[in-house]
Amino acid sequence: MKQETEEQQDFVKDLTKMSDDFDRWYTDVVRKAELADWSGIRGMMVVRAYGWAMWEALMRAFDDMIKESGHENWAFPLLIPREYLMKEAEHVEGFAPEVAWVTKAGGGMEELEEPLAVRPTSESIIGPLIKRYIQSHRDLPKLTNQWNSVVRWEMRSRLFLRSREFWWQEGHTFHASAKEAMDEAQLILGYYRAIAEDWLAVPVLSGKKSPAETFPGAVHTLTVEGLMKDGLALQMGTSHYFGQNFARAYDISFSNKANERELCYSTSWGMSTRLVGALVMAHGDDSGLIVPPKVAPTQVIVVPIFRDDAGRAKVERFIETWAPELKAAGVRYRVDWRDERPGDKYAHWELKGVPIRLNVGGRDADAGQVEMVDRLSRERVSLPVSGIGKRLSAELDSFQKKLFERAQKFQRENTHELRTLDEVVAHFRERGGFVWTDWCGDGEEEARIKAESGGVTIRTIDEDAKPIGKCFVCGKPAKFRVALAKAY
Repeated sequence: MKQETEEQQDFVKDLTKMSDDFDRWYTDVVRKAELADWSGIRGMMVVRAYGWAMWEALMRAFDDMIKESGHENWAFPLLIPREYLMKEAEHVEGFAPEVAWVTKAGGGMEELEEPLAVRPTSESIIGPLIKRYIQSHRDLPKLTNQWNSVVRWEMRSRLFLRSREFWWQEGHTFHASAKEAMDEAQLILGYYRAIAEDWLAVPVLSGKKSPAETFPGAVHTLTVEGLMKDGLALQMGTSHYFGQNFARAYDISFSNKANERELCYSTSWGMSTRLVGALVMAHGDDSGLIVPPKVAPTQVIVVPIFRDDAGRAKVERFIETWAPELKAAGVRYRVDWRDERPGDKYAHWELKGVPIRLNVGGRDADAGQVEMVDRLSRERVSLPVSGIGKRLSAELDSFQKKLFERAQKFQRENTHELRTLDEVVAHFRERGGFVWTDWCGDGEEEARIKAESGGVTIRTIDEDAKPIGKCFVCGKPAKFRVALAKAY
């Protein structure tokens, strides 16, 4: 019998164990926990309400950050004329295999005069349009961002991590000087680090991309990289400095203070719904998700326990006496009144990764307390309902911190120092994780590294650290400290 493909399976009956098959475990969790599913259009997913709520939390957090630093949200067209896309040769070359084209339109399927690209990213549509609004140095900086979806015709798909359509934010900024633009790229990198570490509880490495990993058309790319439980790195946000490359291609210029025409310096930067996938892979276990409280759609689930209508009424009255305290404290909670056994409800909410569960029965009502169960430790604690709002707020803060510390410990235990390419090859033949080493900076060596090590790449260059040895590839004097990993 032909094995079903991932996209053909109608439902997930049981979770695969992480240790048996990490990839299958990941897909099972994403689908069974109702984060996302395949749409029926090959390579395109539907993000379900629970997964979208997590993305919304990240959207709100990041939107607050960029608005505080003067950025504004715009909306640019979905379709890009072929002429625009072809103006920046290096950029086009980088995206050409992934571009989807609209060639016909209307009821009669008439051929368009010029093919229109469905945006894979928006630099090539924003450039020709933004120049209308930049005439003088007084119009700069121009700090734009948009929230949208893009299409990249990927051949291999994984929910959240690699799909033909995904949702993201893309920032595009224009500046009067190189320093301003480079400072902007660094500022945004700091925001991405905050999103990863403070909101998703995923520790990251941050730094500059190597030449082979630099965004097409950029002078340099900055990145934040997280380590997933299977030992693979995941790029969680990138910030690109273009110098005057895009401004030159699209003639985006301004009158400077000396009244001379000068090309703008520009940046672009983005994070996407793959961050929801990062949450799954960085924190989940064989029971399902473990969701950081800051992004959890439901932070506290209340499970009433009763046998008959009288018992239900008693528990319901008790819950009503203290539930308003949770709302007043800003705790996102739900009461699960579904007609299911308590044990089934426990398993359901463990799968969905809700940080704290409160079990409430008739005896609890008599004692003026609830039983609190922590999704991370699974410890059961009796909790008086007096002051419950403040107590649960503190518990959620503690949960967020412990989750980050656990992920930090995993990263430390899976970060190594190696000195030669032979050591690197041997290491990644047996295990994953990050490997720090020294590199001479010769871009031609990157293909050799990847080929000989089975897909290992330079994930980030730490420009603040001094090399402590010779280049791990050629033995020449090293210029950079680099982190290596296999990556998604």
